[in-house]
Amino acid sequence: MYLIVAFAVTILVIVLAWRGIGTARGTDEAAAPHAPRPRQAPRVVAPDDDPEFLSEIDRRLRGEDKSG
Repeated sequence: MYLIVAFAVTILVIVLAWRGIGTARGTDEAAAPHAPRPRQAPRVVAPDDDPEFLSEIDRRLRGEDKSG
């Protein structure tokens, strides 16, 4: 009899832990079936990655820019 109760308690603990881990990771589909997906932030282009900025600097260094 004790063996059956211990087995049932073990199964219950495993199921509750499994659901808790799934909720903590945000992968539990049953808890929130209509949860919105997070939006990705727009990619920020640094000035040293911008081709227009680099060509402007290059023109200034070569002396082609007459505006000052």
